[in-house]
Amino acid sequence: MSSAATTPPSVDKVDGFSRKSVRKAKQKRSQSSSQFRSQGKPIELTPLPLLKDVSAQEQPELFLKKLQQCCAVFDFMDTLSDLKMKEYKRSTLNELVDYVTVSRGYLTEQAYPEVVKMVSYNIFRTLPPSDSNEFDPEEDEPTLEASWPHLQGVLLKISSIPYFFTCVCSSSFSPSFLCAFHLLSYQLLELFDSEDPRERDYLKTVLHRIYGKFLGLRAFIRKQINNIFLRFVYETEHFNGVAELLEILGSIINGFALPLKAEHKQFLVKVLIPLHTVRSLSLFHAQLAYCIVQFLEKDPALTEPVIRGLLKFWPKTCSQKEVMFLGELEEILDVIEPTQFVKIQEPLFRQISKCVSSPHFQVAERALYYWNNEYIMSLIEENSNVILPIMFTSLYRISKEHWNPAIVALVYNVLKAFMEMNSTLFDELTSTYKSDRQREKKKEKEREELWKRLEDLELKRSLQSDGIIPT
Repeated sequence: MSSAATTPPSVDKVDGFSRKSVRKAKQKRSQSSSQFRSQGKPIELTPLPLLKDVSAQEQPELFLKKLQQCCAVFDFMDTLSDLKMKEYKRSTLNELVDYVTVSRGYLTEQAYPEVVKMVSYNIFRTLPPSDSNEFDPEEDEPTLEASWPHLQGVLLKISSIPYFFTCVCSSSFSPSFLCAFHLLSYQLLELFDSEDPRERDYLKTVLHRIYGKFLGLRAFIRKQINNIFLRFVYETEHFNGVAELLEILGSIINGFALPLKAEHKQFLVKVLIPLHTVRSLSLFHAQLAYCIVQFLEKDPALTEPVIRGLLKFWPKTCSQKEVMFLGELEEILDVIEPTQFVKIQEPLFRQISKCVSSPHFQVAERALYYWNNEYIMSLIEENSNVILPIMFTSLYRISKEHWNPAIVALVYNVLKAFMEMNSTLFDELTSTYKSDRQREKKKEKEREELWKRLEDLELKRSLQSDGIIPT
């Protein structure tokens, strides 16, 4: 038998101890949705003259022809196919963008449906599934869209011409055409699930301009964002564009008129607060916290339901999320009104007391940093008779028992601050704590003595049953 017949087939070895990102770096990190829409055969586009090379009378018709040509979709996963036509389309898109930014007169009513059609053909598609269920946005590189050169040209076209949205908003357009923008807005929002951060960044600009120009679409856009977040929280826990949508919401909330509508308050309590429960919170927590604070600056009366909501969803097993929650709470306390603080101080500081007692030093450290905030310190001082009894036991015990010397030093500073705020109450609590500890030690000693007597009694009975000692 030949050696070739006995040689086992080669197999790629996988090091189980290597970082996941290192193993996956060797894999393909690009994707394309356009491959599923392409014709599967070579596409030929007839070269047209440049817009600047024809007369002003010919430009509108030539502009429409170029828009129609740009509706052609290529397969970018095949890097060798249609190279000449791909480059021609890319240059045509750039030409249209450059021309639109300097010329406005040719944008007639007949041109707008063609613009919308071209945009729809190029950017609206069913997003492909993720290459791997093991994808970690915090660790792995994002999957880039292979057709980005053309996507960028289309998105740049509609994001760089505010005049486009101004004209579409004019009353001269038919209701049926304006209704098409409902579908366009919906499809734009669904595209925020793209894994390519470049695309999401352009989409953010486009959606923000649509929201600013189309007053009639604002409620629809807010409702669709609401639906995306609810689906994300309660069904899929997967949506790539949460951070970008929250960025848009931050500016939207900032523009809300007072008093806030009931639907806006419900969105805060029913949608934004539950967003804290997802595992991928770290990817968008900064934007989420900003939205929460914006609401509270608009209506301070919302402070109590917001803080109670955060306490309800407080993480029990994830220290990283606890640190994020503590950071967000400090941002809220920075803008809280004293009258609202009184309403939530007891449940709030019961939770802070638990965090201070945490064996995870980062959680304890983040909670103790509250006492470095001058405004929070002023609130604590005004209500020290309520807060000090809640915090004292944890602080005093940690000062004697915590394993981390840095935490012990911070606790000593907090105890010193409390002593300066209300020395009489501090002395009373110290005396009570010491007497309670003495009672606990006494009970513990009595319990140990009782167990010892029981053990001796059991030993005596065992020896008697064995006849070793007389009964």
